[in-house]
Amino acid sequence: MNTLTNVKPFVNEPFTDFSKEENKQAMEAAIAKVKAELGRDYPLHIGSKQVMTDTQIVSINPGDKDEVIGRVSKADQALAEEAMQVALQAFESWKRVPAADRAGYLFKAAELMRQRKHEFSALMILESGKNYAEADADTAEAIDFIEFYAREMLRLSRTNETQPLTKIAGETNHLTYIPLGVGVVIPPWNFPLAICVGMTTAAVVSGNTVLLKPASTTPVIAHKFVALMEEVGLPAGVINYIPGSGAEVGDYLTTHPKTRFVSFTGSKEIGLRINRLAAEAAPGQIWIKRVIAEMGGKDGIVVDETADLQASAQAIVASAFGFQGQKCSAGSRAFIVESVYDEVVEKVVELTKALQVGLPETNAPVGPVIDQGSYDKILNYIEIGKTEGKLLAGGGKAEGNGYYIEPTVFADVDGKARIMQEEIFGPVLAIGKAKDWKEAIALYNDTEFGLTGAFFSSDEDRIEEALETMHCGNLYINRKCTGALVGVHPFGGFNMSGTDSKAGGYDYLLLFTQAQLTSRKN
Repeated sequence: MNTLTNVKPFVNEPFTDFSKEENKQAMEAAIAKVKAELGRDYPLHIGSKQVMTDTQIVSINPGDKDEVIGRVSKADQALAEEAMQVALQAFESWKRVPAADRAGYLFKAAELMRQRKHEFSALMILESGKNYAEADADTAEAIDFIEFYAREMLRLSRTNETQPLTKIAGETNHLTYIPLGVGVVIPPWNFPLAICVGMTTAAVVSGNTVLLKPASTTPVIAHKFVALMEEVGLPAGVINYIPGSGAEVGDYLTTHPKTRFVSFTGSKEIGLRINRLAAEAAPGQIWIKRVIAEMGGKDGIVVDETADLQASAQAIVASAFGFQGQKCSAGSRAFIVESVYDEVVEKVVELTKALQVGLPETNAPVGPVIDQGSYDKILNYIEIGKTEGKLLAGGGKAEGNGYYIEPTVFADVDGKARIMQEEIFGPVLAIGKAKDWKEAIALYNDTEFGLTGAFFSSDEDRIEEALETMHCGNLYINRKCTGALVGVHPFGGFNMSGTDSKAGGYDYLLLFTQAQLTSRKN
């Protein structure tokens, strides 16, 4: 590949306007095309080999449980070890490929994904239960990650610009960023394209090779991405696709002496397990493994009496129920000062009750949750909520041949209640009352998590105080607490929300590299 020159500055991929009939029809056509391809068998990708196994992961449509998206071959420890050896071998050549050439593969992939944008989104609509806008935003974010990280690798490769060193007579000194080695990438199901793509492309453009273990509920969209990377000519072994059990394959690779890093997005519990396992040096291991973890959230919105109350209510509902509350950034808590509490709660309930639950392929505002386990867990939390607060909307199952739950609102919930403290990851909102804006911020901060938050006020002094005292990785003023954009809102949180990785930011690729200083006597 040729060295890249004159790369345009990064701009975010625009979202599709589905109020336009031509765009709606284009998505419907893409859904029909994807539906015609459902039920296929998908192999593992280990180097240049495609491996079919007897044991499979069956991916189903959470909005229509009778529809099989695909059957994906399942790796065991022996195949995981084979993939590790292939990745180790591929690393020896891939790390020597110039940064501009590595970035070139990404630019080509971004263009192909852009051309097939609706196809990727349609597959997510069917496999993960996203509506049109949520799926379109996911695909746009995937394109953004590819474009952004390609440019970042080009920037970091110009070390004389990014890390100018103090000059001394008689020496020439350089600081360069070199890759780590073989990494395990474990993406989540809730952003099955964007986060999978972002984690993987960041690792490989930095010169590493990857063992990609996708989420078991959304392995087909991950396969579609891997196939795209192979189509653009990415060398065999740079990305190895090995779906499998977390307990069998995930733990095996996390503890493997040749694993250099683990990049994970998912629950607090699994993130802590990975961190613990990775911390123990295995026989033959010669490095400290790096763990890059983005974990859970119990995010919230604070509203004071000077705020635009209608905009606040709209933001609370959008943050709580966008993609059924299945975002680590979802605003599952709201704290409202008592003088406007009843008015805001009334508006939130009215907006929530107007949401329609239905099949994602018909673009219903609210779709299903991801699987039976999530369905049962969320319904159990709703029953707990009925003992901890006043049920004002929803409160149970919704109709449909899938995992449908009514958007649920509880009011008058104590800050220490379980539904205020524990991550539910579903369409459940808990609202609490505060005597004033300072108490509301204190209630917001009373959590083990620290990912996103929002503060609604028109008082500049209060806003300045909130900016200093609300403890989270991504704090938004007078807007919803979901919807981070690559390059605009680098994403990652504090405390039990992870390692503050700041995906989509200028620090992120450094997590996949190590800095080396070379000094030459003149």
